[in-house]
Amino acid sequence: MKLRELIQNTDATILSGSPDTEVTSIRSDSRQVVPGSLFIAVKGYESDGHDYIPQALAAGASAVVDASRKDLALIADAFYGHPSGKLTLVGITGTNGKTTTVTLLYHLFMHLGYSCGLLSTIANYVGTKRLETANTTVDPITLNSLLAQMVEEGCEYCFMEVSSIGVEQDRVTGLEFALGIFSNLTHDHLDYHKTFAEYLRCKKLFFDMLPATATALINIDDKHGDVMVQNTKAKVVSYSVKGLADHTARILEQSFEGMLLKIDGTETWCRLIGLHNAYNLLAIYSAAVCLGADSTETLIALSKLESAPGRLENLRGPRDITVVIDYAHTPDALDNVLTTLRAIDKDRQLICLFGCGGDRDKTKRPEMAQIAEAKADRIIITSDNPRTEDPEAIIADIRAGLSLKGRAKSLIITDRTEAIRTAILTAPEGATILLAGKGHETYQIVGRQKLHLDEKEIVNETFKLILQ
Repeated sequence: MKLRELIQNTDATILSGSPDTEVTSIRSDSRQVVPGSLFIAVKGYESDGHDYIPQALAAGASAVVDASRKDLALIADAFYGHPSGKLTLVGITGTNGKTTTVTLLYHLFMHLGYSCGLLSTIANYVGTKRLETANTTVDPITLNSLLAQMVEEGCEYCFMEVSSIGVEQDRVTGLEFALGIFSNLTHDHLDYHKTFAEYLRCKKLFFDMLPATATALINIDDKHGDVMVQNTKAKVVSYSVKGLADHTARILEQSFEGMLLKIDGTETWCRLIGLHNAYNLLAIYSAAVCLGADSTETLIALSKLESAPGRLENLRGPRDITVVIDYAHTPDALDNVLTTLRAIDKDRQLICLFGCGGDRDKTKRPEMAQIAEAKADRIIITSDNPRTEDPEAIIADIRAGLSLKGRAKSLIITDRTEAIRTAILTAPEGATILLAGKGHETYQIVGRQKLHLDEKEIVNETFKLILQ
């Protein structure tokens, strides 16, 4: 493809090469440049691509352009032949529920007989082929490359998480969405956005960019739902678990095995539990109906779905102990999970083990402690992913949110493996233990290293100790 074709709809400036230069690949990382590559120099948050132009040329770049992040996304879209327009692309944004919703939508539509793609925090799928992922919303070149692979493999739908950071950094600019879903908006990512108002603005940008041909599906129970679609051109459809909306659901009963929901007037047994999952399942059902799926077939398929890995996964052990592993790492998510576990059996002792990530929003640390104090019988504060922060300093920030009563029922064990073992070995018969924050992750980030830490392995090994 000629360079002129790639940059014709952008403000990119040619620094090396000519408009007729043939481009065989595009790169924004000089280390990935090969002969024939177009190197797109973008000023990033941690480094400036312009500083690496000599390395790109030395590696054989056929051309170099100076570009903004928006230009980068538009060039990637053009190079891969506008793949999003050849799929039915569905994006979901919100603080909580994104991974569960897109993962279950992917499985639902695969069950309904469609070939689909998935772009999520846990993994990316092209049809049935699994690819690992590092970010909620990948960079534009990788993103458009994955979408192009989906088109080539015959996928009809793609379901993807859309993060506020991804929107703000123009990673989804140029993509053609058929459906945008808003789940909820609560406290998160203020380490990046600085203010909640800015966080909200970036979420809203996603709906501002939807075309008139798209549908915006919003959780009307969240007070920010209407705000999200104030300026959207898309058709607006609402869902609610509390009041009136285009689509509604109510929880009739629930246990550790699942819950009975009434969705748009029809009773359906689902394998997921909790109010937050009632919202997720209703969003999935509503999205499917918006996309033209038969409502009855959708409800039948919905009843067969299982939760995404690390989302309210429960492991039953000796002495009637239940360990629940969940990714909850925000105040709202922790509140939702603890509320759900308390509602299932009010008589079981509820133990909450959690920490907070390092190099991330510090303001939510004491808030999460307050929620744990209010909702759990016992608290174990431990390390999450400390990254480059001192784990003890993170724990001190968390502990500052506890009252004297809260401190009396809390225990601090910095080593997460030891904390999990202690929680299980000291739990009374019939207790429920929540391990919050890690979810699907099988590692712990300490400094710059990823160290192996699989909570399911630790739990099962500890169960064996009890049985010896």
